[in-house]
Amino acid sequence: MRLGVYTDYTYRRADGQIYAERAFALFLGALADHLDGLVIAGKVHPESGRARYRLPAGAEFVELPYYASIARPAEALGAMARSLAAFWRLLGDVDGVWLLGPHPLGLAFAGLAALRRKRIALGVRQDFPSYVRARHPGSRWIRWAGDLLELSWRTLARLVPIVAVGPSLAAAYPHGRTLEIAVSLVTEADIAGPEVAAARSYEASELRVLSVGRLEEEKNPLLLAEVIALLQADSPRWRLLICGEGPIEDELRRRLAELGMTDRAELLGYVPHDRGLAEIYRTSHVLLHVSWTEGLPQVLYEAFAARLPIVATAVGGVAAAAGDAAVLIGPGDAGAAVAAVERICADPDLRSSLIEAGVANVSKRTLDAEARRVAEFLRA
Repeated sequence: MRLGVYTDYTYRRADGQIYAERAFALFLGALADHLDGLVIAGKVHPESGRARYRLPAGAEFVELPYYASIARPAEALGAMARSLAAFWRLLGDVDGVWLLGPHPLGLAFAGLAALRRKRIALGVRQDFPSYVRARHPGSRWIRWAGDLLELSWRTLARLVPIVAVGPSLAAAYPHGRTLEIAVSLVTEADIAGPEVAAARSYEASELRVLSVGRLEEEKNPLLLAEVIALLQADSPRWRLLICGEGPIEDELRRRLAELGMTDRAELLGYVPHDRGLAEIYRTSHVLLHVSWTEGLPQVLYEAFAARLPIVATAVGGVAAAAGDAAVLIGPGDAGAAVAAVERICADPDLRSSLIEAGVANVSKRTLDAEARRVAEFLRA
């Protein structure tokens, strides 16, 4: 099967190669290994430059007209209209399409694929209405547009199969065929042995709390400043490591400074998994994930693979996916986060049970296993 894939990500071109800004490109690379061909359609930023992930050698790329954001409809509509012709040509070279959304172009592309009698499958990676509300809290029309898109996507999912990331999203799409997956980027070789957990000392002079994720409103990174301040009030042993970058990084730095925590928190920026992040996971003591909204974050599986205990907000697909492999808290509650982190560090039996449950979880959700499941589902 030759498959066309569309998702509303921005790509970049450098030295004749296409680069993606999101790690989902790595999942597509693994998916390509289980197909006869993979064609990715996406917009390319007008400024050249390498992003983080080079598209896999086995994947072809079809460039669509660039626009910055669908939140600026005057700019976006013309580019999206011109995208239809490019996607129509792509359809002549594939057997089916996998359209990730909700997105207006995804709906239009599904209509074109139906006209060409191609197989159609949808994809959904997060609670879209919650995402829109977190990103645009003051814009009523954008929230309404997001709700309409969600309704349209769910309606279309009554007619075609859909791949949903995480159990909670899968439960929201009960009609037709639904495949629940995890976008895990962990390989079997990435899963640490018991000696990694045994080497962590919770009696050490410094305890490292790790956060990994983009610094955006829906990820709620400002809460991290409150957490480290409360932890430090109890003990001077705590240090916060933040791996990620994003639009509110400066605001986070200011909040840390206001609380006097600048010297107790390190903003490390983007750290590639194979060039330092894996070691940071293995040498930290707790992963703290504090999002307002989520689909199913891949950082959970990275922490499971590193045998690192987790505290996470029970939002989106986190609770159903993590099960008993994480201590779950409500979103926006710094006090609950502190209590959970301190409890993990004080209780070796709890740590052991979390770690073993996490390893069992990620062992069933490796990159190759999930990519194979998606390929088999799309071929069926």
